[in-house]
Amino acid sequence: MISNLGFPTDIDFLDHLKNHTASAHKKLENLSVSKSILYADMKIGEYCHYLSLMYDVHKSTEDVIFPFLKDIVFDLKEREKTHLIYNDLLFLNFNKNGSSIVFENQKITTAFALGILYVIEGSSLGGRYILKNVETIQGLDQQEGISYFTGYGNKTGSYWKNFLNTLTEYQQKNKCENEIIEGAGYAFECIYNHFLNASKNEN
Repeated sequence: MISNLGFPTDIDFLDHLKNHTASAHKKLENLSVSKSILYADMKIGEYCHYLSLMYDVHKSTEDVIFPFLKDIVFDLKEREKTHLIYNDLLFLNFNKNGSSIVFENQKITTAFALGILYVIEGSSLGGRYILKNVETIQGLDQQEGISYFTGYGNKTGSYWKNFLNTLTEYQQKNKCENEIIEGAGYAFECIYNHFLNASKNEN
């Protein structure tokens, strides 16, 4: 056990969570749509397509998952992302018609929902890495249309640590490691299928 920002953090639990989801994480990263936004010659159309898919992910998270966590994660409002993606797509003149449901609310517990949010918040952390490529692309190089990947800005690290503190504190109190891991695995699976189905529909 170590102390992190004043709260106890269970390193073994976080290691288990990361290790149990590593293959699912890698599988998602290996999809062509995931790789496309890391290309040095990324096209704006590919970028818009990715943002559109992530809009669905975040809208489903905010509509379905956030209600389970309103009494656990107290800064959920600050963690909303759909408005950022919407504004980026608006700037890029991309017409987003409706959204697809990514997560279902059946059999979701608070612990399971925390596992899902672990994946979503982790994507914000990874987004800072993606931003380095995105902001070099012509049309995005004037700091317009990149608000989603900019995310929490220089506060990204502290937002991530604060979430991990909440996650581990809840796990310690409720002994629900398996449910959290299952929720994280479910999130990766749902996002993978959402991305994969979108690719199939294009072909």
